[in-house]
Amino acid sequence: MLKELLSRWPLIQQIRTGADGTGAEVLTERSRNLRPKNHDAEVSRSVCPYCAVGCGQLAFHKNGKLISIEGDPASPISRGHLCPKGSDTFELHTHSKRLTKVKYRRPYSRQWEELDLESAMDMVADRLWESRNRTFEETRDGEVVMHTTAVGHLGGATLDNEENYLIKKLFTAGLGLVCVSNQARI
Repeated sequence: MLKELLSRWPLIQQIRTGADGTGAEVLTERSRNLRPKNHDAEVSRSVCPYCAVGCGQLAFHKNGKLISIEGDPASPISRGHLCPKGSDTFELHTHSKRLTKVKYRRPYSRQWEELDLESAMDMVADRLWESRNRTFEETRDGEVVMHTTAVGHLGGATLDNEENYLIKKLFTAGLGLVCVSNQARI
């Protein structure tokens, strides 16, 4: 029994075979069967959402469940590296304490209530449209202005040029806002 146990010990196998300790002689049955956590997972290429740099990410998923997010070595921007925020993307999406409902506190209330996302988005859209209609000016001092200054938009730093262009068009031409800016510019 002891002889059999010792014969499986990697050091004894290395001495017996004259190997250098970097091959099969150092593998145990358990280590021979180890696989990476993303083995057999599907992968989707993505971009980190936390700043405007645009580091590439690989999102690994299996059976409809996210299992890992890592830097994309094929990304010409980040070459597989992620900053601390990007490295925490997986935990930020899967942490047990992550909020999954919208928290809302009605005017003058001391209590927060939970709303589903669709109801909250409808509330935002209704309030935006109501504010726009209430404050929209077609003319000022005889000049055509067709705008509102009661509502503004501040874009996030993760938006690219094309998204910023579309947002600017939507909010200026579509809604008449003149207060449109971006976080990356501030």
